Amino acid sequence: MPEHEAGRNSRTRRQVLAGVGAVGAAALAGCQSTSDDESGDGLSGEIDIAGSSTVFPLATAMSEAFRNGEIGEAHNGVEFNMQSTGSGGGFANHFCPGNTDFNNASRPIREQEEQQCADNDVEPVELTVATDALTVIVNNDLGIDSITTEELRTIWSEESDAEMWSDVNSDWPDEELELYGPSDASGTYDYFIEAILHSGDEELSHISGGQYSGTEQDRTIIQGVEGSENAMGYLGYAYYSTNQDRVKALAIDDGDGEPVEPSLETARSGEYTPLSRPLFTYPAKSSLTEEHVAEFARFWLENATSEKLVAENVGYVPLDEDDQQEQLDTLEAAIEDASN
Repeated sequence: MPEHEAGRNSRTRRQVLAGVGAVGAAALAGCQSTSDDESGDGLSGEIDIAGSSTVFPLATAMSEAFRNGEIGEAHNGVEFNMQSTGSGGGFANHFCPGNTDFNNASRPIREQEEQQCADNDVEPVELTVATDALTVIVNNDLGIDSITTEELRTIWSEESDAEMWSDVNSDWPDEELELYGPSDASGTYDYFIEAILHSGDEELSHISGGQYSGTEQDRTIIQGVEGSENAMGYLGYAYYSTNQDRVKALAIDDGDGEPVEPSLETARSGEYTPLSRPLFTYPAKSSLTEEHVAEFARFWLENATSEKLVAENVGYVPLDEDDQQEQLDTLEAAIEDASN
């Protein structure tokens, strides 16, 4: 994969994702460092972020650029404490109780989460930051290159009695299905249920006789699929894009007989359905009264259109300028409201 520069301290997409994968769900307390001879602008404080593992590499890249001055002025007096907890786990255990300033999410906040936040006087501000092409992966040795959404539904639905690949399609191997994916705390888990199973109330558990392994570690999904010829998994495109030599992405046929491969281009154009999805971060309105928090939120949106930072270095589709302005307007209104 070619390397792209976003400034003198930039990192390639593979480097960003490799660092994220190594950390997993562990806290990143003050992980972004700068050399002693680099000076910031006097802005200081801590920013606590939890939530989606899918958004985690983008948040990491933005926080590093913010501190190190890759884009604009350095703010190396600001420390980031970041956790990859899953969208739902972040809302329930960190953000809505009032313990973090931001919650990243790979699906919109739910009504019960909004109520939990309200019960704790936390007001989330929804900001769209990118688009992802959620990717279905299989082992490189599996002789399948595309799949229909109906076949995916048969494989993943708990109401299905399919146990073997051949139960889904007679041309496929007579081998037991082995499934890997996010845990039920993940927004990716929730989105996959809604997009493929078409029922937000259906539990994501594999059919009788199969094996489903849920995790918040995307590298574990890659490892599981890589290690078994009969495995399938799903995860955010950024993680697949840095591991294309280890697993194979399936093209998705949404019912028209024309499978579409996941890519930034097909997600951007809208061809990759139904697995293209918006990605979010939710700052707490009360946290936006703190200058360093508000400035970081502005920085994130101001650079959300960056092809180098968002697409090349991380692996998601950046916002277009109209969407960016809409999100900036939402943020500025929240900052003004919080200050009054």
